[in-house]
Amino acid sequence: MGTAAAPDPYMTNIKPCISSSRKIVVSTMVNIIAQHKEASWSGLASASHISSRQPFLHRITSKPVKFEKFVTRAMSEPSDNKPLSGLPIDLRGKRAFIAGVADDNGYGWAIAKSLAAAGAEILVGTWVPALNIFESSLRRGKFDESRVLPDGSLMEITKVYPMDAVYDSPEDVPVDVKTNKRYAGSSNWTVQELVECVKKDFGSIDILVHSLANGPEVSKPLLETSRNGYLAALSASSYSYISLLKHFLPIMNPGGASISLTYIASERIIPGYGGGMSSAKAALESDTRVLAFEAGRKHKVRVNAISAGPLRSRAAKAIGFIDMMIDYSLANAPLQKELSAEEVGNAAAFLASPLSSAITGAVVYVDNGLNAMGVGVDSPIFENLDIPKDN
Repeated sequence: MGTAAAPDPYMTNIKPCISSSRKIVVSTMVNIIAQHKEASWSGLASASHISSRQPFLHRITSKPVKFEKFVTRAMSEPSDNKPLSGLPIDLRGKRAFIAGVADDNGYGWAIAKSLAAAGAEILVGTWVPALNIFESSLRRGKFDESRVLPDGSLMEITKVYPMDAVYDSPEDVPVDVKTNKRYAGSSNWTVQELVECVKKDFGSIDILVHSLANGPEVSKPLLETSRNGYLAALSASSYSYISLLKHFLPIMNPGGASISLTYIASERIIPGYGGGMSSAKAALESDTRVLAFEAGRKHKVRVNAISAGPLRSRAAKAIGFIDMMIDYSLANAPLQKELSAEEVGNAAAFLASPLSSAITGAVVYVDNGLNAMGVGVDSPIFENLDIPKDN
């Protein structure tokens, strides 16, 4: 959180079983699958689809089925023109720009992977001071393991652009930043220049993802936050989204989608998440609704936000209490499991797809349900209540 356009730290085993009343249905399904065997699944895997194949096949039985783990993955083979089976997340032919990717363990990277798995072409914007390390790691294969998609292929990033979304145009950049050695060797990294480069290189995009947040005084309580620190948090974490969308909209295709990442601190008190960051997230969510109206009416583009739970990302660790927030979520959320970046990525793929064509102006919670809780059930005050726990 100590960088001007750093990746967002908050943006950083379900065990259902089929009841006895569904035994007949399960048995019928088993008979059908037994006849078709693996060939049926091969047909499904030949096109974009939501896959829960492995967990299901590994537990086929004539008895009630218990799922140990259920993970949905967006999958696609862009070169395959066969008819799609099932209900697909199909982004083939779409181009996405993800702003705020600087490593392989944050929500921005996970969203890029899910969009790529669904068939989208991936462009990313990386904060200028982190650009060389990120590009070097890509070239040297350090991210190869993280690039693996559900079909076994590697995510391809078509182009990495330098960017600093705190500055709209070259005229906005102060002299001390222009001469800073961390910016040496890079050019065209303000929002205006970035979009001009994307337009020149590709003409248009279909999906815009904002995965940026920074509060230089995030560790300070709000009453101790300076005016400059507060405004810096809003500039990097919320106005940067307005600026990116403003400049990208003219080159976004009608029917496109834009997604930002927010955090529950926008509406609940999270001690330690200070420096104006909670205010910035609240502004981001309010802006999402207004931008949904304006972008929808003028450009037929949808605008939504994902309120993601805590993730043990590199950026989030800089705040200093991310492990405690993850432990708290595990103890108190309706779903007692650690949130994965992939789950947020898959939600973003859905919001970017035609399947969500009527959803705009929404804040979608992807946090194992923690947002729904009014109290922390791990409090000693509830120790005598029979509260279900996943031990």
